[in-house]
Amino acid sequence: MPQLRRDPITGRWVIIAAERAKRPEDFVVSQGEMADDGCPFCEGKEKNTPTEIFAIRAEGTKPDKPGWKVRVVPSIAPILRVEGELNRHGKGVYDLMNGIGAHEVIIETPEHIAHLCDLPVEQIKAVIDTYTRRMQDLEKDTRLKYVLIFKNYGAIAGSTMYKHSRSQLIATPVNPKLVKEELAGAKRYFDYKDRCVFCDLLKQEMDAQDRIILEMGGFIAVAPFASRFPFEAWILPKAHSCDFTRMSEAEKTDLAGMLKHTLAKLKKALGDPPYNFIFHTAPFRRAKTAGSWKTIEEDYHWHIEIIPRLTRVAGFEWGSGVYINPTPPEEAAKYLRATDF
Repeated sequence: MPQLRRDPITGRWVIIAAERAKRPEDFVVSQGEMADDGCPFCEGKEKNTPTEIFAIRAEGTKPDKPGWKVRVVPSIAPILRVEGELNRHGKGVYDLMNGIGAHEVIIETPEHIAHLCDLPVEQIKAVIDTYTRRMQDLEKDTRLKYVLIFKNYGAIAGSTMYKHSRSQLIATPVNPKLVKEELAGAKRYFDYKDRCVFCDLLKQEMDAQDRIILEMGGFIAVAPFASRFPFEAWILPKAHSCDFTRMSEAEKTDLAGMLKHTLAKLKKALGDPPYNFIFHTAPFRRAKTAGSWKTIEEDYHWHIEIIPRLTRVAGFEWGSGVYINPTPPEEAAKYLRATDF
């Protein structure tokens, strides 16, 4: 029988369609066609991208030249642009502002390698270092409120053209709606129980073990109780923290290993599917003002959401906001726990 499950953070409902239950081999989804020739992201092709914003480089090497480990460039088709003023204003019942922000591409390796999980842990840690340093730099721009880091792997997941491991960040002058829903849900829970909802979830999941995919160092990968999509996975730090950028060097190494292993399990179990991952962290917090959010340090918990693109969102989901998932998260976690690579 189908089962309705409520997400304890956002209050979102999900239908777990158990009678439609699908195993990993039931999903046949290719990445889509992408090119290998003439990749502009490979080392030695720096002139084929915009001028770099940031890079982790070998000592003595010059910008926009070989010798880099991770490289950040502006998007050639930016969603938002750094130049200009916000010019917030109203027009009748409508609110408007200029499209100010930042849109950057993080090139995760100088080698022509498609999947992040195929990089060594040390290289993935360099990618995480880059994420944190770019977020810290963008925080200095007082027009910006949030930075979303995400990856589109495979054409179906939104990647274009080249099979070269990369991710993106978009900085916005507003807090995204989905993040605000999590923030509001976490605060409601904290106001009622004086505890972090994510910490309580982690404790319950570690006690039950039914939806645990992997534990490594200070991190845990779990199939969420109210998973929206088959084989959805979340990675969370065991220690409470609202800010992704506050990790120690040891925590960054742990996270690099966790990302590598979780993505490798998904790749092996599901035949290298297209996927997205998204980092959800607390928004920028600057000068405290009357009425400002005073408990966010205690009530929010940063995490990574990994979404294999195995099914399509259809009319019911768009119309209701209720997702239909044909694979119970307990079954997904069981398959992934047993998957070696």
